[in-house]
Amino acid sequence: MNTTIAAISTAVSASGIGIIRISGPEAMDVISRIYRSKGGKKKIKEVPTHTIHYGYIYDGEEAVDEVLVMVMRAPKTFTGEDTVEIDCHGGVYVVKRILELLIKNGARPAEPGEYTKRAFLNGRLDLSQAEAVGDLIASQNEYALQSSVSQLKGNIKDKISEMREKILYHTAFIETALDDPEHISVDGYGETLKKVVDEIMEAMKRLLDSCDDGRIIKEGVRTVILGKPNAGKSSLLNVLLGEDRAIVTDIAGTTRDVLEEHLNLKGISLNIMDTAGIRDTEDIVEQIGVQRAKKYAKEADLILYVADSSTALDENDEEIIELFEGRKVIVLLNKSDLEPVTTEQILKEKVGEHPVICVSAKDETGFEQLEDTLKNMFLEGSLSFNDEVCITNMRHKAALMDAKESLKQVTESIAQDMPEDFFSIDLMSAYESLGTIIGEAVDDDLVNEIFSKFCMGK
Repeated sequence: MNTTIAAISTAVSASGIGIIRISGPEAMDVISRIYRSKGGKKKIKEVPTHTIHYGYIYDGEEAVDEVLVMVMRAPKTFTGEDTVEIDCHGGVYVVKRILELLIKNGARPAEPGEYTKRAFLNGRLDLSQAEAVGDLIASQNEYALQSSVSQLKGNIKDKISEMREKILYHTAFIETALDDPEHISVDGYGETLKKVVDEIMEAMKRLLDSCDDGRIIKEGVRTVILGKPNAGKSSLLNVLLGEDRAIVTDIAGTTRDVLEEHLNLKGISLNIMDTAGIRDTEDIVEQIGVQRAKKYAKEADLILYVADSSTALDENDEEIIELFEGRKVIVLLNKSDLEPVTTEQILKEKVGEHPVICVSAKDETGFEQLEDTLKNMFLEGSLSFNDEVCITNMRHKAALMDAKESLKQVTESIAQDMPEDFFSIDLMSAYESLGTIIGEAVDDDLVNEIFSKFCMGK
């Protein structure tokens, strides 16, 4: 924290602009050694904060590049330290050359995520907000982006802080009462405390219930395409992707292994797998493909079952339908451009409550209804992160589960009429578990591990 760091904050590639960032107590000294204003009169160390200046970067008497330099003085910066950003031309060589000059003149190379780490250590962000920065960069769909921005604004911090304040208040009351029993009575306090603990546990339950949605938002929906051979599974995948990724032929059993792809529909990420057609076969390789298809179906968040409307349902379809138990399923009645043998009504009677959509991979029809159904199925049609909190981080989930278990111990102690000091022990355990989410009770190793996953210039 006493050193001044520098790093390239944009992709190192041929581009219009490259940005190099400096942060630390000597940031102004470092930039003043290599920057000259266009007229040569304005000293960069003397300029007002939060201003931009036009000039040149020099290596001795050699002009390296024409730049804009943004000066931001502590504490109103991202890191809470003096910060300078150099906007230069975006060639690979020029940005590396400027970074080398900064290091030569007193800065050191930043570690991965060190800027955000300094923002956390300087109190500009809590740990959940800092992690949201990394999630924001990695977001791959509309909902992951909205969730990350919401967390960056502090919605998790606010919820967790509210719980911790209640826990701390009642812990302090119990400890004070135990120290001064003549003036403060705890008679009947267990009943009052239980109401508060029940409220907090209910709030924790709502957060934990959001974890599955959170994983889907962040990682995508694990989706498996199932169907008999020649039902049109690979054609469906090609239409969804907008390109010919899967081999399509009239020969049954063309797809023998699992083809995995990532796509985005209506802002929802799908990690989608095209599988071998499910049927009885003597081909050993195809048998392995069928077994893999069944295995992935049992682990999927969503099954897309492709049925062929031009043929009758048979025992293979029955076997596929048996895999639906406990899974979210969308049934696609494909080849709707042909004369139907299996109708929508026949299929609905077989699959029960699962939605059935008529599509044609050949004519590319019915896919808008699929997108809307998918959105309604996973995100209730319209999702806003203005007020709700969605847990997308597994570290947060583990901490919430630990805190909830500690509060459960409090309720059991109350039920067993245990001494009040038992209450305070478990209350403080819950308080500390929640503190790990926002970074008020974490060790250095965990902090270093979290920020090591960030990119170099963030």
